[in-house]
Amino acid sequence: MKVAVTGATGFVGSRLVQRLQAEGHSVLVLARDSAQAARVFPRSVFPNLEVVAYTPTESGDWQAALSGCDGVVNLAGEPLSERWTPERKQNILNSRKLGTQKLVEAIAQSSPKPQVLVSASAVGYYGTSETATFDETSAAGNDFLAEVCQAWETEAQRVKESSVRLAILRIGIVLGMGGAIARMLPPFKLFAGGPIGSGNQWFSWVHREDLVSLIVQALMRSDLEGVYNATAPNPVRMTEFSATMGQVLNRPSWLPVPAFAIEALLGDGAKVVLEGQQVLPRRTQAAGFEYQYPTLKQALGQVLSEQ
Repeated sequence: MKVAVTGATGFVGSRLVQRLQAEGHSVLVLARDSAQAARVFPRSVFPNLEVVAYTPTESGDWQAALSGCDGVVNLAGEPLSERWTPERKQNILNSRKLGTQKLVEAIAQSSPKPQVLVSASAVGYYGTSETATFDETSAAGNDFLAEVCQAWETEAQRVKESSVRLAILRIGIVLGMGGAIARMLPPFKLFAGGPIGSGNQWFSWVHREDLVSLIVQALMRSDLEGVYNATAPNPVRMTEFSATMGQVLNRPSWLPVPAFAIEALLGDGAKVVLEGQQVLPRRTQAAGFEYQYPTLKQALGQVLSEQ
């Protein structure tokens, strides 16, 4: 296949591009910073890769590059891990809503058209709860992230007007060497690790390799259509996550990080780590997807073996 990827230089996208290259596919990287993308994906290592510069929220010449692609993977979006000022919140929304809108516009104009769009969303779609369990049939929440995810998905749904298959992946917290783990690791190494906030909040996670495998299957399998939760089948509460991380590292995990410290750092963005939701991938499993890392201990054991 020839696959166009947005967000290709990110934590998930870079691993996806590596996998696609290894499996013999050609990749079109749509990059805001084409020089950075060329550094991340040197031609000597990625001979079947082309970089096209684009402005995600604007129409432009870049849209013509999608003609002839077999599939498109949409992973682009402003990171959530910085303090949510009003300007940052607007950027978080626009990068996903307008970015997806312009990508779908490009697909509609392309000839021949891609057969499939695999578009990211997030478990934030469901809102937060310490008691509820969510699956792909659950209703949307009503907080900021839920509204962002709904707008994001609504724009992706428009691709079906072009008779293009759509798979939406609602992604949990991605575990790999980097990302969330990189932020959590230093306190544990200093014997000062522990749960964040109350510890009762749910932590719906997925190993990066499983997420990439699910994206690849969504590209290749014509029967995968609609919404799938991209989370492991065994979510845990934050206390269990911290205890498992301490166990794998052979470090204590009793020193909690107070909620006010996270709120001071992230403002409204602290909701992502202080509240959380229990999300189950029922439709993903029903489709026959097999997890390489279904339990947290397996996942953390693999990730932390790389440090």
